[in-house]
Amino acid sequence: MTEARASETGRPVAGVLWMLATGVNFVMVTALVKLVGGRIPAAESAFLRYLLGLVFLVPMIKPLIAARLTGRVLALFTARGAAHTFGVILWFYAMANIPMAEVTAINYLNPVFVTLGAALIFRERLAARRIAAIVVALLGALVILRPGLREIVPGHVAMLGAASFFAASYLLANRLAGSVRPVVVVAMLSITVTIGLAPFALANWVAPTPAELGWLFGVAAFATAGHYTMTRAFAAAPLTVTQPVTFLQLVWSVLIGAMFFAEPVDGFVILGGGLILGAVSFITWREAMLKRRVTPVVNEAKI
Repeated sequence: MTEARASETGRPVAGVLWMLATGVNFVMVTALVKLVGGRIPAAESAFLRYLLGLVFLVPMIKPLIAARLTGRVLALFTARGAAHTFGVILWFYAMANIPMAEVTAINYLNPVFVTLGAALIFRERLAARRIAAIVVALLGALVILRPGLREIVPGHVAMLGAASFFAASYLLANRLAGSVRPVVVVAMLSITVTIGLAPFALANWVAPTPAELGWLFGVAAFATAGHYTMTRAFAAAPLTVTQPVTFLQLVWSVLIGAMFFAEPVDGFVILGGGLILGAVSFITWREAMLKRRVTPVVNEAKI
């Protein structure tokens, strides 16, 4: 690590504060989606969130036009947009049908699925310690879902599917690294997902109220702010410092769900989420020790 880079990531307090702000932003995303509820179909809610969020792409127009995208890069962007489209639809459906805390906890599996995908698709070697961490994370998922002890509803299946599709989206983004500027990657994701969601939304369109449009614009605003504060956190401190802070998202989701949506506090969800996040933090720490990073932090898959 160069001296300049060390200075950029040598502010742990600032990194933790930025990650705390990131957690607040992303919890507000889930809370507002929960507030919108299930009157509007999941695909339409997701489409409106992305459509309204296109306003935040205005500063990205110039670099997007200047980018010279090859056929291979466009194909990768299209594939990523398709994977993310299905992930977003499933995420919105899960938010409308299962408690916020369960959505947040199951979402912690995303980096685990990325690790498995990198091993299965890109033939990356999994050391014994990483395999053990993956097993712990999967045990955490079993603690949350408790199959056989309670009913597994479609919302749970949808959230598992969302985490899988978001993992595929990240792996495809990883293939784009170095080919185009990060701002172009962000802009192209928003554009391709908006286009991908359109036919699903129009197939079962329900006229939204002005209030619902306002809430969904708020979702777009908080999601954008969350990605910005997350970027600032990464610039201020190493992942090994900022990653554990993401556990507070689960705590806040439990509190908001209980206080505003009458969702019961489930100790198994907190325990399972803690196991998953602990495993992900261990994998992140191991990658830091190896001075490379193939596993995303929990928040990178957010909508």
